[in-house]
Amino acid sequence: MARADGRLSHDLLPDERLPQDACGVFGVWAPGEEVAKLTYFGLYALQHRGQEAAGIATSDGQRLVVYKDIGLVSQVFDESALASLPGHLAVGHCRYSTTGRNSWENAQPTLGGTADNTVALTHNGNLTNTSALRDLLAEAYGGDLSTQGGEVGRGNTTDTAVVTGLLTADEDLPLEEAAVRVLPLLRGAFSLVFCDETTLYAARDPQGVRPLVLGRLERGWVVASETAALDIVGASVVREVEPGELIAVDENGLRSRRFAEPAPKRCVFEWVYLARPDTKIAGREVYDSRVEMGRQLAREHPVEADMVMPTPESGTPAAIGYAEASGIPYGQGLVKNAYVGRTFIAPSQTIRQLGIRLKLNPLRDVIKGKRLIVVDDSIVRGNTQRALVRMLREAGAAEVHVRISSPPVRWPCFYGIDFATRAELIATGLDTDSIRASIGADSLGYISEEGMVEATHQTPDTLCTACFSGVYPIEVPSADKRGKDVLELPLEDVLPVLRA
Repeated sequence: MARADGRLSHDLLPDERLPQDACGVFGVWAPGEEVAKLTYFGLYALQHRGQEAAGIATSDGQRLVVYKDIGLVSQVFDESALASLPGHLAVGHCRYSTTGRNSWENAQPTLGGTADNTVALTHNGNLTNTSALRDLLAEAYGGDLSTQGGEVGRGNTTDTAVVTGLLTADEDLPLEEAAVRVLPLLRGAFSLVFCDETTLYAARDPQGVRPLVLGRLERGWVVASETAALDIVGASVVREVEPGELIAVDENGLRSRRFAEPAPKRCVFEWVYLARPDTKIAGREVYDSRVEMGRQLAREHPVEADMVMPTPESGTPAAIGYAEASGIPYGQGLVKNAYVGRTFIAPSQTIRQLGIRLKLNPLRDVIKGKRLIVVDDSIVRGNTQRALVRMLREAGAAEVHVRISSPPVRWPCFYGIDFATRAELIATGLDTDSIRASIGADSLGYISEEGMVEATHQTPDTLCTACFSGVYPIEVPSADKRGKDVLELPLEDVLPVLRA
């Protein structure tokens, strides 16, 4: 296993300190249903996984149409847009960028095509061998990617567009057979949902890093990033798409093929933060795991206090668990403005410094004179926690004890989460007491990696904990293959700093 360094970007507000999550993917094959609307509602349920762009492609069996744009699902689509997407087959995507800039060209689904058919592909995850795959695609077109008829030739800079190009590089090869050839070449995390004019496909990398589930409608099938999206559209959960599995759905029913042997390494951060609390992963509701993380946190880091409170909404389940295990009353010390979401209006520096107050306001009568335990899911840069502690003290809190339901984030993710540079991660250069002093808390406690893993009910060898441990289950990019999503510093430059 390797250790490496990379990058990530966050905002300063609660629930935005970590990336707006890995992307959300959705697909449906359902004759007689309004598949564009089903996909819209599925993406709406997955909006937390990506807030930069959204898109839907549909097919009526003869013609494939795509509609996509920058913005939230509710901003991109209206009734007229959905009415322009007829058919019985659809794939959809809400984007959070890890590879490739945020632009209309990089919105998904990505399109590729041959003389006989078209493919629309959506991707949740991040590939680690994009450079090598791009070289393969260039080779297929005689070394000139400008002649590639798909989106790579039109300026799309994502790993998704490269995969789409590879799937359609051989005009004589049916899409399913092309997928069986191409999928084993991919390295990294990928949960793919794609289609041509007649068939819906879903595939998951051999490690199963990102979630992907299969559901059943009365008149068809659904695949989605999370079970919560199946619930929203009235589909029953059948099972997860297995690691290393390719599923196809058409008029002949559902069929499954293996393209690689499974070697599960699920992302533990799905349990900590990424997935919706009402989603089930491996048969267990995420909410239950987060409450258990709070209980474990109380056992590992007890403190005398008057009230346990969450940072809404990300810390709520763990705070409930902490209160339950500690016997200290649970309370709401902060009110969240539910109508403040992502904004496209750039604030001035003065307004940015008020950051946290755009979303949270203290209940002063509840807080005044109290010894508080504030529970949250993570600390990244420390800016949010620092502002939060200051706000609570200004509201009259006697003591502020911070408890975090994940270990310190010290390493970047190469599998679909865009973390900050290591220099920006507060836990890179500081021990716990130094972080406590930096954010101004009376005490600070992180859950242990063992306690976090135990709360998921998964065995340690089936989880990826790279952002906490630095141990990567899939080979990470070499220093000479870097981009937005890979190493910022050569490994030989990073290790002396870490050892100091």
